[in-house]
Amino acid sequence: METAADTARPLRRLVAHGEPVTSARFVDRARAEALARLGIETIGRLVTHYPFRYLDLGASTPMARVRSGAEVTVTGRVHKVTVKRPRPRLSIVEVALTDGTGLVLGVWFNQPFMAERFIEGEQVAFAGRANLEFGFVQMKNPFVEKLGSADGPALAGKVLPVHRATEGLTTNWLRRLVAAAVDDYAEVPDFLPAGLRIAHGLLPLGAASRAIHFPRDLAEAGEARRRLAYDELLCLQLGLAARRHAITVERPGVAHVTNGPALAALSGSLPFRLTPDQQDAVADILADLGARTPMNRLLLGDVGTGKTAVAAHALCAAADSGSQAAMMAPTEVLAVQYAEKVGPMLDAAGVSWALLTGSLGAADRRSVLSRIEAGEVSVVFGTHALIEEGVRFARLTLAVVDEQHRFGVVQRLALRRKGPAADMLVMTATPIPRSLALTRFGDLDTSYLRQRPHGEGEARVTTRLVNRAHRAEAYGAVRAAVRAGRQAYVVCALVDESDSVQVRSANKEADRLRAEVFPDLRVGLLTGKMRTPERLDAMRRFRAGEVDVLVATTVIEVGVDVPNATLMIIEDAERFGLAQLHQLRGRVGRGEHPGEVLLFADPKSAESRARMEAIVSTSDGFELAEADLRLRGAGQMLGEAQHGLPELRLASLVDDAALLETARDDARTIIEADPHLSAPAHGPLGIEARRRFTDAWTWVSAG
Repeated sequence: METAADTARPLRRLVAHGEPVTSARFVDRARAEALARLGIETIGRLVTHYPFRYLDLGASTPMARVRSGAEVTVTGRVHKVTVKRPRPRLSIVEVALTDGTGLVLGVWFNQPFMAERFIEGEQVAFAGRANLEFGFVQMKNPFVEKLGSADGPALAGKVLPVHRATEGLTTNWLRRLVAAAVDDYAEVPDFLPAGLRIAHGLLPLGAASRAIHFPRDLAEAGEARRRLAYDELLCLQLGLAARRHAITVERPGVAHVTNGPALAALSGSLPFRLTPDQQDAVADILADLGARTPMNRLLLGDVGTGKTAVAAHALCAAADSGSQAAMMAPTEVLAVQYAEKVGPMLDAAGVSWALLTGSLGAADRRSVLSRIEAGEVSVVFGTHALIEEGVRFARLTLAVVDEQHRFGVVQRLALRRKGPAADMLVMTATPIPRSLALTRFGDLDTSYLRQRPHGEGEARVTTRLVNRAHRAEAYGAVRAAVRAGRQAYVVCALVDESDSVQVRSANKEADRLRAEVFPDLRVGLLTGKMRTPERLDAMRRFRAGEVDVLVATTVIEVGVDVPNATLMIIEDAERFGLAQLHQLRGRVGRGEHPGEVLLFADPKSAESRARMEAIVSTSDGFELAEADLRLRGAGQMLGEAQHGLPELRLASLVDDAALLETARDDARTIIEADPHLSAPAHGPLGIEARRRFTDAWTWVSAG
């Protein structure tokens, strides 16, 4: 019969998770210092120091069957240890391992101390990539696990966890510390409601905590990981769902007019038919605008899919409602372009608008600010200038943020707060994998644009990787384009020369092209280091056809629209990410003529080669985004400046997309029924979610 002490024991173990790691068995001061280098300072962190791989000794490959290029585990007896010194400053340690069927060499370069780790006759496991070199199967820098004496592998048939170790703490010792902590502290109250756990066939928390470290087999390890990864994703999605609920349900919004005269005039004046994707997005946005709860929507559009036209419908709805809308762009070049492109649409619909940027003269700025405050302007295009303290709207009910990834959360909220309960539409032409969008922007409803307006398929813009030896051919293509009345871009990774990297710079390349390659053509320059008036003038001249070839940096990657530009050369293309290359490619072929992109690259790493192959083989931005996520990971895709991507220690946005969808749906269902997780069934889950992802819950009050 269970006693009160038995009932209290799991709770005491949970409390102990917050105690210093020195309270755990076998952790003395020296080991605590070593654990701290791994970020392990509490008992709970030690229990959740999960393995990054497993050695399945029961499934080790006989050496005679090892194939070159395969990732394998082999077990055998140390036959011989050899240290070679083929030349000064180079030592090679070779450890010959045999199992009766064959021989595998473990090889270490410039690590002479490795020779002292092995004793002839002892049983050892090697894990890593095998390669056939010089007639022998070799493993370079394999993971090593000591198995026992020469009499036989004491651990044969077991699955061994491999935890990340550090200096002063071997993998064996770390495994021992984790095992003791799991024995003493893993059995804690399960915060997950039993109904969810049963519905998804998940292990209990205590069983999962044990099995993730010391599984009977790899299948059990997979089940343990699935439960713990679901916990991570659910706790994150709960925070995002709570923020979404706080913004869209708990606050009163503005019910916009969605069938007014400006909208009707806009629809009648468009010189093209909206794609099905655009029609769906407009319907989503107008439904949000017409509701009495604030809109919180992300419009994800691939390059050239026409999100500007979609946004124009939202702007007209605000005007029809007798209120105001603000559209914020990350650069003045883009803000001016939107004024030039969307402004005529609004004019045709009878909607007043203005442009507010940092370069406006004092008198013009005072005039624009006065008209905004008086409500004489329905739509305002601008940059960060829109969120300055002196900008006051008469009645702002719609905030549109373009290329949202270039703004922080605080900046987006600052624009929204210019109008109480304003609807928010954030847009990007940088495709984001669905799993990453649900993680980083899970508080937003999402609309996708994949179809290009005029039926352009993959042949609309062709992309080729060009050998640098064929540079003359590329320059010939530029001349041919100019002779045909078209224009071209030459994109460089750097503005100025660098002593540390051999990369073409925009400034020097523009000078070289003018003097040596195209002395008879008009070569312009556009970089982010130029003063704003110079940048605007450079873009104006190129758009007006006064420049044949524009040498530029990635300042042109977003939004720049020059329909007559049909050719682009990208120098040192291996230095760009897939998203950047795709954005740059989207600058050509935007008019009636198809475009061509020529990539000069020297990819040395496998990742660089994979990026070049991907950008050449497909023009689908979302497919490329998925490839980018697999190649570089979520953190690098978003960039260091993108605050808010939480630490996921087990869940993978690449491998756990289905589990993420499940967690998102579960979180929204829970929050709709219990927004503050105050019901008894959700109390422990709420505590755990807030503990893990404090930022997501902080956003609830900040939103």
